[in-house]
Amino acid sequence: MHSVTASAPGKTNLFFAVGPLREDGFHDVASVYLALDLREEVSVSAADSWSVSVSGNISVEQIAMVPTGEENLVVSAAKHVADLAKVSPQPTAFSIDKHVPVAGGMGGGSADAAAALVAVNALWCTGVESQLSNSVSLGADVPFALTGGIAVGLGRGEVLTQIDSVPAIHVVLVTNDEGLNTPAVYKRLDELRAARGIDPTVAPAALVPETLIRALQSGDKAEIASMLRNDLQEAALDLRPDLGQTIQDGLAAGALTGFVSGSGPTIAFLVSDADGAEALAQKLHIKGYRALAAAGPARGAFIREED
Repeated sequence: MHSVTASAPGKTNLFFAVGPLREDGFHDVASVYLALDLREEVSVSAADSWSVSVSGNISVEQIAMVPTGEENLVVSAAKHVADLAKVSPQPTAFSIDKHVPVAGGMGGGSADAAAALVAVNALWCTGVESQLSNSVSLGADVPFALTGGIAVGLGRGEVLTQIDSVPAIHVVLVTNDEGLNTPAVYKRLDELRAARGIDPTVAPAALVPETLIRALQSGDKAEIASMLRNDLQEAALDLRPDLGQTIQDGLAAGALTGFVSGSGPTIAFLVSDADGAEALAQKLHIKGYRALAAAGPARGAFIREED
């Protein structure tokens, strides 16, 4: 096999509760992940040395933010496959075709890693596909990028339970070239909690309400909108107050609700259907935003082609 191309989805978090700060510096979370039909593709082939090239339909500024050395997660993913297979990692050339905004709280880097895991496993014929989900060391969102769909994520987000029978969910995403650093957003949330007299290490446990799961399965968009929540939103808006205006503009243009996607700065708007998504995206374009319609639940990582 000379090359393998794999695809993996970006995501948004329809619900994101942040629990106590743990001794290891991470937080327990309770998330509802939604895989989106915005997908990353990673092509891998044998090479004399490690290399990463990046292209895609995102902005030139965002593409320039993606590391092209061995610090890119795709290289870590390949070495992780080698560890699982108990073999020596072989230098590999990676070509990444990006469609998920960079540093936007949408799991683009995790999607790259998931696609690389699947592609490298096939390229090297290691046969460890059943172990690939053991990949949280690469990033909390990588296990979900592998499975896709719509799921409750606990722990750091890697303990996944799929939610079955969820009708299509349509969103509009407003992207931003000025990224937000995820650790900085969590740190600011802890500071804001402490300022209110809440010890971050004993914050309330993170839970996903059963009523939200039932609403998702019913497809009642108004009910879903009333229950969406992101505990990181307060910190993201504190660091980037301009994002609050984006939310207000989307609501004024007809969105059912708007929220920070993950740690931001991407803003997601829930709409009723595909037509509503296209209409809202157009209205936001007119106001000067870079907006795109997306939908889920989308399929997890898979091999697109082999040569």
